[in-house]
Amino acid sequence: MHYMKTLFSSLVLALAVCANAQAQAPVNNDTTRQHRPRPRFYMDPSDPNAHDPVMAKGEDGRYYCFMTGMNVGVMSSADMKEWQMEKPALPETPQWAKDTVPGYNGHTWAPDISYHNGYWHLYYSCSTFGKNGSAIGLAVNKTLDPTSPDFAWVDKGMVIASHRRRDNWNAIDPNLIVDSEGYPYLSFGSFWDGIQLVKLSTEDYQTPVGTPVTIARRMDRRLTLDETNNEKNFTREGGNVIEAGRNAIEAPFIFYHEGFYYLFVSFDYCCRGENSTYKTVYGRAEKITGPYVDAKGQPMEYGGGTLLYGPTDDYFGIGHNAAYEFDGQCYFVSHAYVKAKGGAAKLFVRPLEFDANGWIVVPEHY
Repeated sequence: MHYMKTLFSSLVLALAVCANAQAQAPVNNDTTRQHRPRPRFYMDPSDPNAHDPVMAKGEDGRYYCFMTGMNVGVMSSADMKEWQMEKPALPETPQWAKDTVPGYNGHTWAPDISYHNGYWHLYYSCSTFGKNGSAIGLAVNKTLDPTSPDFAWVDKGMVIASHRRRDNWNAIDPNLIVDSEGYPYLSFGSFWDGIQLVKLSTEDYQTPVGTPVTIARRMDRRLTLDETNNEKNFTREGGNVIEAGRNAIEAPFIFYHEGFYYLFVSFDYCCRGENSTYKTVYGRAEKITGPYVDAKGQPMEYGGGTLLYGPTDDYFGIGHNAAYEFDGQCYFVSHAYVKAKGGAAKLFVRPLEFDANGWIVVPEHY
């Protein structure tokens, strides 16, 4: 994902799930890639395609994975090992989103799922490629079990929107967290001036209270609106201009564990298959508002971030993650571009462990 996602694979598009998400992609002038035959979709229950996955354990004991796709892709599992497809979360493409984001057609990016005040809250991203004219929406449901008589997703409309050449941030990649005092906060963002955090109303978990504040960026200084709109600072690739500049950071997720708020973000580029370079980095803070620092003490607000997962012998990149605790075990959940499968984006789930000082321990081989 460069600040927004390029359609990573038509397989996922075809099933309205797990395709790409945000993207950085400019117009693609590579005719070889444009005319490459599209593979037929195949759902591998034990190794499913997924892009920008988030997860929850439902009332029925099943695990539900929400991801990028038409009207938000969904799959479920009894054990996080064997998966089956479910219907898209949103019954139809929200009209408010089509009216707010010109060009948005229902292909919905990077959702977030959590339970509060008797309802599951599903935040989702509406955008188009290469622009920060974007919006985050909210839908709620009493249950995740599609067989329950109470099952019904109700769209509540827009949470926050960003506007081209007016806002220095991009309203995609939402993640909700409630702090130790019971106040909800939404982190979000992709490229521009980095990762944003805004407080939400405790009444509806939807209305922003105040304005967004940058809590992490790839650069060692703040990029002004003029800079992010100045072509000299745009990233160029193959002669194409990529609109979000050099601040290659996105996909925030905040996870609270034993006294610390851990902020995960993704560096570099997603959605390019074998050319993907996604890396997951993190830092932590004692307060939800930060400052977040990495293991060397460098603030994430000015380019810090401890590498957690990245390219290996087996993966082109690993990123856009979430983190959860299920039944006493913490998990890292993300997508990974698998080399043996031509860069296909696959669901990636690993135990999340911490050392004696509270920093994350990564397995030697993953």
